[in-house]
Amino acid sequence: MSDIALRGASPPGRKSARDVAFAAGIVAILSIFFLPVPAVLIDIGLAFSIALSVLILMVALWIERPLDFSAFPTVLLVATLLRLALNIATTRLILSNGAEGLTAAGFIIGGFSKLVMSGDFVIGLIVFAILMTVNFVVITKGATRIAEVGARFTLDAIPGKQMAIDADLSAGLIDDKQAQRRRHELEEESSFFGSMDGASKFVRGDAIAGLIILAVNIFGGIVIGATRHNMPLQQAADVYTKLSVGDGLVSQIPALIISLSAALLVSKGGTRGATEAAVLSQLVKYPRALLVAALLMFGMALAPGLPFFPFALLGGVLAFVSYEAPKRIARDEEVQRAKRLTEEQEAQSEAKDSVKGQIRSVEIELCLGKQLATRLVASHNELAARVAKMRRKFAKQYGFVVPEIKLSDSLAMPTKAYQIRIHGTIAAANELKIGDLLVIVNDGRRPHLPGEDCREPAFGMKAMWVSQAFANELKREGFSPIDNVSVLLTHLSEVIRNNLPQLLSYKDMRTLLDRLGPEYKRLIDDICPSQISYSGLQAVLKLLLAERVSIRNLHLILEAIAEIAPHARRAEQVAEHVRMRMAQQICGDLTDGGVLKVLRLGNRWDLAFHQSLKRDSKGDVTEFDLDPQMVEDFGKEASTAIRERMDQGHQFVLVATPETRPYVRMIVERLFATLPVLSHLEIARGVTIKSLGSIS
Repeated sequence: MSDIALRGASPPGRKSARDVAFAAGIVAILSIFFLPVPAVLIDIGLAFSIALSVLILMVALWIERPLDFSAFPTVLLVATLLRLALNIATTRLILSNGAEGLTAAGFIIGGFSKLVMSGDFVIGLIVFAILMTVNFVVITKGATRIAEVGARFTLDAIPGKQMAIDADLSAGLIDDKQAQRRRHELEEESSFFGSMDGASKFVRGDAIAGLIILAVNIFGGIVIGATRHNMPLQQAADVYTKLSVGDGLVSQIPALIISLSAALLVSKGGTRGATEAAVLSQLVKYPRALLVAALLMFGMALAPGLPFFPFALLGGVLAFVSYEAPKRIARDEEVQRAKRLTEEQEAQSEAKDSVKGQIRSVEIELCLGKQLATRLVASHNELAARVAKMRRKFAKQYGFVVPEIKLSDSLAMPTKAYQIRIHGTIAAANELKIGDLLVIVNDGRRPHLPGEDCREPAFGMKAMWVSQAFANELKREGFSPIDNVSVLLTHLSEVIRNNLPQLLSYKDMRTLLDRLGPEYKRLIDDICPSQISYSGLQAVLKLLLAERVSIRNLHLILEAIAEIAPHARRAEQVAEHVRMRMAQQICGDLTDGGVLKVLRLGNRWDLAFHQSLKRDSKGDVTEFDLDPQMVEDFGKEASTAIRERMDQGHQFVLVATPETRPYVRMIVERLFATLPVLSHLEIARGVTIKSLGSIS
């Protein structure tokens, strides 16, 4: 059971009381540094320090998952602070009351002096030196090294683990909630390693501080005993050395136990949350640990030479908590069981749609090779932000929200390749040179640097891959290098533009219609479905998007459809009429500096396309019949003329007659997919026109 569940089960009043109690405990520890403390309170504090260290060790041994005791660095800091505060308090008592005998600093220190040293301070010094050696040289040094190496390897493994989670999510092995939980656990693990790397320094510092305090107590005690209390030098050395060594032993035994706990936990995970909730809930989570600590306290209370009351009191408290904790845990488990039962019932109700979810294809998917995916993990936030910005730009430019873009990776692809899929079908694919920059050269000058020739993936322009080390040289030569993410997103943006009709779903269209005002909803009711069906309306919008005509002014489009719908049934005819009514918007989007540059077909091709139109008895165009040889000739001449203007840097449109425009567009789009083709009626009044010549 997580500490979140435990925390959630606590009433607000109890949680507030624990907050105050925890803060008061920290303040009490800090006050020991400055205020004199009676010997009886010193005994209670030292007993509490030993009990806390034993409890920490028991919890470290019995945790089921490493992250279950992720509050260990905080516990270690509090325990170290408590021992140092008690050291200062005992030092004050030893130096001020040492002449009174071995119980001057409390019965625990005096008891340890008799129990461990057997009345001989030399034995105590040897035992203390051994404990210091074991703690400082063996356990602490090893734990520190493990923490450093573990933190380094954990941080290095984070990108691979993140990609593994994304791969499992893409393969359907886990759902979104499981992926979110695993990512959170990964964050907790990396946080824990960073904390443990620093926490190991507390243990080393505590060991060094214990050695210094021992030396200060012995030297200072002898000086004070001989000069202030007129004690013989031998007697002063005997008394103050025993007291100092007893104090050092009482401090170093808990330090040794906690060092062992740190060594056990150093390769485990971390957590985030309120400090008091993390520490207290985790310490009372294991009743067996509390019971063992209580039994040990009772055993120490019965030990000869040790005071009965502090250990017996703490043993009773720990035994009571160990008895109450299972009840509390059982209540929390009951709450969690009821919650899981509710979730299972909801999952069963959604099971009917599981097959439907399996066969549903993603509208837009960006699939990356393994190496490319790993490289882009570092810039994942930047990538997500730029994709969101791109979707907002599409929504503002074309009038509808592009579907969300799913990011996935695949082992079946080349490691540096990527694929852009529309409704599960590969619409474009390319490879990137990881760590290189793309430089667009086209037919202009080339940089005087080593590089690999290629084609820019979005528009097919001539380019070069140049190492990122030459970025400054490229800028000095006047080039604008493009990084991998920008190349990828530019290609993705262009593919989306080329597939706008496929991305406008029936659901998206109904959403757009529902956002209109009540007047236009009445207009829709008038024309749909009596004059045009909703699917026919969608077909008109798709025809507009196919030529990159924005549908952001949907109310104007509906007005134009209402005009022509009673007289035309075919979506192509309706779309041509809408284009004429949208002339101002179309020309405004295509002007360059307020001027619309046009390239005309010429008399020869105007006549040829006009003669190829076959009409029915009503005069409506029913067929387009142009000789294949003439289609090939037109393609060659058009390619030459269009390419010449493009090389000159012009942004222009191709102009044809209203009746032949769709067929001219049909031929030209296979050669130049992004070149707009307008009719004479689609050129708005007041637009400044600049002719760039004609094809023939």
